[in-house]
Amino acid sequence: MKSGLDRNRGVNEPQKRRLKTKPLVLVIAILALGNLFWFIGWLIPDKAESPFQAGEEVASVAGKPIKREEWMTAMEKKVGREVLLDLVNDKVMETAAKEYKIDVSDEDIDRELALLSSIDGKAYTGLDADQMRRKVRSELILNRVLTKDIVIEDKAVKGYYKENEDQFEIPTTYRTSLLVASTDSEAKQALKELKGGSSFDVLAKERSIEPSSASIGGDIGYISSRTEEIDPAILNAAEKLKKDGVSDVFKLADGTYAIVEVGDVLKGRSFKLKEVKEHIRSELALQQLSQAVTPETFWKEFDAHWFYGK
Repeated sequence: MKSGLDRNRGVNEPQKRRLKTKPLVLVIAILALGNLFWFIGWLIPDKAESPFQAGEEVASVAGKPIKREEWMTAMEKKVGREVLLDLVNDKVMETAAKEYKIDVSDEDIDRELALLSSIDGKAYTGLDADQMRRKVRSELILNRVLTKDIVIEDKAVKGYYKENEDQFEIPTTYRTSLLVASTDSEAKQALKELKGGSSFDVLAKERSIEPSSASIGGDIGYISSRTEEIDPAILNAAEKLKKDGVSDVFKLADGTYAIVEVGDVLKGRSFKLKEVKEHIRSELALQQLSQAVTPETFWKEFDAHWFYGK
């Protein structure tokens, strides 16, 4: 039996308001359309920010276009893995530097470049200045991570310096690009085009008959008085130039003709023990490792993944 209070509640209680379905459906539809338009806009590249245009024609043969996407896909297949590997490894090493509180200064990189260029001038051929410095920095971080727990006594460092003192007497080195032509007239024509504003890199790729350097724009790395495998006339021409200078045409010992461009000059210097102490310590510590170690070794530690899987 219902009490009187219950009965009164049933009489006086206002009826519950029912939501009207049509306005609700309309609101949901508007929100859905808004999201759809946002998603389409996100997919379309912003021309102001992107230098690329979908479907852009980058070349044509007999009227048939080669599209940018086709070109990019071919480049990815050809060099994509190596380029991405370098990018991932650089990130891994930068993460390692933060984790282990390793500091690599510009002075460290300058010193390594000076030491390396006098020993192996071709170590970084094909790389521009920024790429070369990034690679040196990455290698320094890797070496310091690998050797951070290896103790090398000062006595060993001093002994190494004394025994190899000539290694630290660095001659001036020249980052040199070379263009070789069969005849004097061909070389002079190339020089004329260079003076007219043509790129040395492009001309060397198109005209140079020197097979090992032509494909990389004539880059033969750093050369100095220690470089043995080049024609002395090339060093002689480079020594007369300043940074970004281009030589006149000169004759090589094999009867061909050449032009050189100097992209960088590292002044010769003598390193004192205190300036190369950490370099020597690192070299001696690396000699104690049982096998070579690459940045890929640290991918798991720093949660690195990539498009190509394992």
